[in-house]
Amino acid sequence: MSRVGFVSRFFLFVLLVCAAAAFAQTQPADNSAKPADTAKDSPKSDQTQPAATPSSNAGEQSKPAAAPAKTDEAQDQSGDPLKRPISEKRKKQNAKSFKHELSEDDKRWLNEDVRWIISDEERKAFMTLSNEEERDKFIEAFWDRRNPNPDSEDNEFKDEHYRRIEYANEHFAAGVQGWRTDRGRIYIVFGPADEVESHPSGGQYERPMEEGGGETSTYPFEDWRYRHIDGIGDQVIVEFVDTCMCGEYHMTMDRGEKDALAKVPGAGLTLYEQMGMSTKADRFSRGGLEQLGQGPNSSSLQAKQFDRLEQFAKLNAAPPIKFKDLAEEVGHRITYNPMPFDVRTDFVKITNETVLVPVTVQIRNRDITFNNKDGVQHGVVNIFGRVTNIGGKVAQTFEDTVAADVPAELLPREAENYKIYWKAVPLHPGRYKLDVVVKDVNGDRMGTYSRGIIVPNFSDDKLTNSTLILADQVEAVPTNSVGTGMFVIGTTKVRPRVAAADNKPAVFKRGQKVNFWMQVYNLGVDEKTHKPSATFEYDIVNATTNKAIVHAVDSSDKMGNLGDQVTLQKAVASANLDPGVYRIQIKVNDNISKQTVVPSATFQVE
Repeated sequence: MSRVGFVSRFFLFVLLVCAAAAFAQTQPADNSAKPADTAKDSPKSDQTQPAATPSSNAGEQSKPAAAPAKTDEAQDQSGDPLKRPISEKRKKQNAKSFKHELSEDDKRWLNEDVRWIISDEERKAFMTLSNEEERDKFIEAFWDRRNPNPDSEDNEFKDEHYRRIEYANEHFAAGVQGWRTDRGRIYIVFGPADEVESHPSGGQYERPMEEGGGETSTYPFEDWRYRHIDGIGDQVIVEFVDTCMCGEYHMTMDRGEKDALAKVPGAGLTLYEQMGMSTKADRFSRGGLEQLGQGPNSSSLQAKQFDRLEQFAKLNAAPPIKFKDLAEEVGHRITYNPMPFDVRTDFVKITNETVLVPVTVQIRNRDITFNNKDGVQHGVVNIFGRVTNIGGKVAQTFEDTVAADVPAELLPREAENYKIYWKAVPLHPGRYKLDVVVKDVNGDRMGTYSRGIIVPNFSDDKLTNSTLILADQVEAVPTNSVGTGMFVIGTTKVRPRVAAADNKPAVFKRGQKVNFWMQVYNLGVDEKTHKPSATFEYDIVNATTNKAIVHAVDSSDKMGNLGDQVTLQKAVASANLDPGVYRIQIKVNDNISKQTVVPSATFQVE
């Protein structure tokens, strides 16, 4: 060791010894370090204890030592256990554990009863509740949010939900309860499919062209077809495959999964594979969501993969509650109407027991709030409708979004035009109440409409007619669109023009065609010819001067092969009419039953 290192260590040792001696001198003497608790035990301690005299060292040595603070552990071990103070840390732990102590009934409700329909936000909110009272209120509000008729004591949604669970358990069980299976989940959330193609034993299968064509053998599978699912689309097909042959059908995105010969060389070839234009290996090497063989429509299938992925994700999500704020407004009866709109109802016979009731909502563009998006003015309106019978039970509900997009430079000119929404609901004859709520999304305005309607009974023993509809557009629809789509009644597209709420007639601009559409029911039929015999007289008169403007007569003899029902439609060019109010009257004379009907309607030309 060097001399410098030795000296350094020696001085360090000396400093430590001096520090220890100084520390010892600052400590109180043993005979004076009486604990505070001991002093308190003496009944005369306050009188007999001499006051400390401030003299140098003696004063410091005679001071009693301060009583050490009790720790949480010491406090927990002394005194009445029920009166022990609880530390903040312990309080937080207790609160956390209390919040997550769900009863068995709560766990069953959350993880079984509503597992497939509760949203992520609702689940998180439920888990933050701290007691049974809050959870009971949450569950009650959960069902109320989904009740199609909040005014009723019965919750149809809740009743239907538990009925579907029971049905799923009876029909889709496969080693587990039916509600836990994919088929059970889809049935509970979306209800029964409109069509089911079932192959319970698999076997021979002729592929459609979109799957590659050719024959193969399949595992058991089912295709469920829904004509429409809100938020997902039209003609939704959900495929389930039982690859284990054990009755456990799982939902799949890959339509090639049901192919039992997919990995068998030379078997179950598609058309292209048979012709040598592709190989089976191509099914697995090119990637993608589906392992389908190459076929005439392969390119279009590849383009639809993102659509299938999006559909699969939506099918796995909890169903949304659309426009709940609008449904709530129906129940609360808004007394103001800052969002103006007009409503029209028509009645068209479907069967003797069912009537189609088209509801048309007309909104002026000037009443919609537009926002500029990349040079295009964009407006959005949400519409909610509810039809209730005389007992208050909900018969039908509908809800939809209407969007209006107008180039910015054309908005002033389009302000006086309309956006028209149309929804046809089937109803039985009788009295109903129609409630409609319209919300201007960008302007945060809302308007309501509430009226009683009487759905007529189109009985077989009386000549009668549908509503006489004034329309700005009447045209035939393609065969594949018959009976479906906006404004479509049977084989014809009829877009009504709606009269204003202030009892003014429907308005047509000069230059537009004024179309009339009506059906006549229960015409008498001749027993020999099996044909009706009737005349149809059309009269348009000026409502102010009562002057006849148009008079025309048609006969059933000139209208081709008719039965007891006939559809009448005519058009008049408004350019031939001076501005004013007109009345159209159609007189139907049944020459066989000797009955007559004379419906009429008014319109205005500007």
